Amino acid sequence: MKFFLCVVGMVMIVEGLPYFAFPERMKEMVQIIAGQENDRLRRFGFVLMAAGLGVVYAAMKAA
Repeated sequence: MKFFLCVVGMVMIVEGLPYFAFPERMKEMVQIIAGQENDRLRRFGFVLMAAGLGVVYAAMKAA
């Protein structure tokens, strides 16, 4: 559970960093994302999840 909470905390840091560093640009990006088709966002989300799974798998295999 400790490891899981550390991972969640790191994700929150990485997710929050662009909003802290570039708030104006992030507002523009959110508007662009809001204008995208649902299917395109779904495919993008799937690719990100698959890439994340690949990174986790590679990290666990190397350890």
